[in-house]
Amino acid sequence: MFKETKPFSGSGAPVGEGARTRILGVDPGIGATGFGVIEIGPRDSIRYLGSGVLRPKVQQPFPRRIQHIFHGLSQQIKTFTPDLIAVERPFLAKNVKSAMLLGQARGVAILAAAEAGVEVQEFSPLEVKQAVVGYGRAAKEQVQVMIRALLHPPLELTADAADALAVALCLAHSLSWQTSLRALERKRDLSKASGPGREPNLDLGGGR
Repeated sequence: MFKETKPFSGSGAPVGEGARTRILGVDPGIGATGFGVIEIGPRDSIRYLGSGVLRPKVQQPFPRRIQHIFHGLSQQIKTFTPDLIAVERPFLAKNVKSAMLLGQARGVAILAAAEAGVEVQEFSPLEVKQAVVGYGRAAKEQVQVMIRALLHPPLELTADAADALAVALCLAHSLSWQTSLRALERKRDLSKASGPGREPNLDLGGGR
């Protein structure tokens, strides 16, 4: 089984009425796979919903450990019904065996998302740390400190769960940037359509 923190409704950023986007972040690993769920509300407000760690038994055969991770993530997807899933892309480890194991854990996370029909986006550890801490070479302890400051999760938050929440936040920041970029593109398109030196024609036919 896995250790999971209870859903939290404490002092996270307030979420008002309106559209919400729920993100499940995953930090894949054969020994421990962290997961964390956040929700984006109006005006980019963010709150913490839950987190935990999947820990297959070390003595289990490798196929059973993979199965444990798959079933655990599938259960979290069913519980939290995320709109998007963010997975950390394994770094290029010097140890080939370790890199292969991380790659297989990543594949299981992506498969769980695909089975549930949820879109997946991947981010490198450098991208995650850059988005959350502002420095791509930040230590794990720095990531945990920022996660506590930004989301106010329970005190028993583990390092693996904090990493997963950081991955989710990385996707949240990416969505904000994409929204701003689309707004800028729409503004440019409107400006081109109106022509140089002309105001956009906003007459909707309501009068003459």
